[in-house]
Amino acid sequence: MRIKWFSLVRITGLIMVLAYHFYPKQVTGGFVGVDLFFVFSGFLITSLIIDEFAKQRHFDLLAFYRRRFNRIVPPLWLSVTLVLPLSLLINRDFLTNIGKQVAAALGFVTNYYEILTGGNYENQFMPHLFVHTWTLALEMHFYILWGLLVWFLVQYVKRSRFNRIDRTALLRLRIGQLSAVFILIQLALIYVQIQQKTNLNIIYFSDLTHAFPFFIGALLASLTGIRQLPNYFKHVLARTSVWGAMAGMLLGLVLLAGLTALLKFDQVVTYQWGFLLASLGAALMIVSARILHDKTPNIEEPRPITFLADTSYSVYLYHWPLIIIFGHLMNHDLAVLLTITLSLTLSALSYYVIEPILTRPKTKPLWHRSALGLMTILAGVTFVICWQAPKMSNLSQHLWQGNLQQDVDQLHSLADNTTTQTGNNRQIPKGTSVIGDSVTLGTRAYLSTHLADSSIDAQPNRNMTQANQILANQIRNKTLRQNVIICIGTNSLNDYQDQLMKLINTLPAGHRLILMTPFDGQANASWNSSKLAVLERTLPDKYPFITIADWNRLAGQHREIFGSGDGTHFAGNADGDKLYAQCLNDALVKAEKGPVKK
Repeated sequence: MRIKWFSLVRITGLIMVLAYHFYPKQVTGGFVGVDLFFVFSGFLITSLIIDEFAKQRHFDLLAFYRRRFNRIVPPLWLSVTLVLPLSLLINRDFLTNIGKQVAAALGFVTNYYEILTGGNYENQFMPHLFVHTWTLALEMHFYILWGLLVWFLVQYVKRSRFNRIDRTALLRLRIGQLSAVFILIQLALIYVQIQQKTNLNIIYFSDLTHAFPFFIGALLASLTGIRQLPNYFKHVLARTSVWGAMAGMLLGLVLLAGLTALLKFDQVVTYQWGFLLASLGAALMIVSARILHDKTPNIEEPRPITFLADTSYSVYLYHWPLIIIFGHLMNHDLAVLLTITLSLTLSALSYYVIEPILTRPKTKPLWHRSALGLMTILAGVTFVICWQAPKMSNLSQHLWQGNLQQDVDQLHSLADNTTTQTGNNRQIPKGTSVIGDSVTLGTRAYLSTHLADSSIDAQPNRNMTQANQILANQIRNKTLRQNVIICIGTNSLNDYQDQLMKLINTLPAGHRLILMTPFDGQANASWNSSKLAVLERTLPDKYPFITIADWNRLAGQHREIFGSGDGTHFAGNADGDKLYAQCLNDALVKAEKGPVKK
């Protein structure tokens, strides 16, 4: 039995997720679309199990697992093997450890793979091609666990002395109770982990804290249903008008739209209330759609809506790796258009042609063998790509090398400082102190030999607050050199202005300050890094001891140095090394002609 307007629920979730992935800075809360998917999956699966028990007095667990496998695995396998060859068009860094990513996706453990590796700094700039399959991992884990638990509940109910109708009601009751227990436990775990300041990524990806929307859907199924409905819900159906159902659908949409506009991934309130409210909004839409189905017997669901709902799962599978690939080959808006077009095309081919052939081999045996042959070829190509993929990205290699060389240099600097310092008569050291982030660290080897008499302290993900700490340490240790270069800003937080002014005020007399404006190829004028660059350019007029090394402008004129990378790091590009060093040296020459801080 197909419920007509359920398609609107699935499409709403898909649009929210796509909008967030395509325009994350504008649609900041679209990630809650996956919670809508979770609620709908929990509702649909549990309703079908109840219907099966009501009709046949049993629940075939193996058949349930087989149906879930056939629905989830073939499209996933096809999407991975079709998309992976396209990734050869972009920077090979995106293929780093791709074999592990593929194994995690096909093994339905991407959520835990991301917990273990997703926090790596370089992943912010080289996102995993199959990170979005974390939702499938949670979904598959839910199906395995919930199917087994409900099977035990069915065995318990079958042994009761009630008649068929009462046994169905008893099964509903037990499912509802068990669902409520899981919901409360997971919400409590979220609260505890937030209080313990657990990494939000862990809360987001973990089965223990982000599976509760499935159980909200299961609870909803125990209270309503698809074919087999409880008596009280039949009364609700009878009393609710078409307009009432449409109002409920609209209210759910408004709630989800508000969350999409207001929530942000790194806000604690998102985890405290956001996911729960999104799940409740999804539940309201599901109930309203179920009522609307019965209230519109003579109205057919428009075919475009049915098509989008049918292909929504495959579109979800294709869109993320495609937008990463096309986003590094062309203008972003054009990449979005091409991603949507190709995702819909491949999804339609998958859902209407390939999946039926694979899952029903007896109907068209020749086509089935041909499809298996194609899948085997694609599997071979996938294996070769995974086998030849780099184990460490170019960025990671240069960051590692830069860190190693920096440790050695700091040991030498410490030894020199120990032997030359004589009481309190020590003068300000000549030369240049550089405090930088991952961009500086990536070019450290070149910079150390092309920036005369310099000491370089750089670390990935460093912000202005941390730069202040480094500056204070060097002042305290009397190792701060006369010229101080600050290459910070790509990771700017909201307090960038206060932290920059603190740095200027902290700088001791007798020093010059060179501020390198940050460049992020993906940033627009609203980003903190862009605002920081604008602010820094205004400072020399107020502070004569400040000079600007305008990397933001220079790098923007030479985007070729970033190749098909992230638009921020050029590590390993010789032209980028030269340009970066030139930018700093030109600023130093200009600074040397100016005064020191009085």
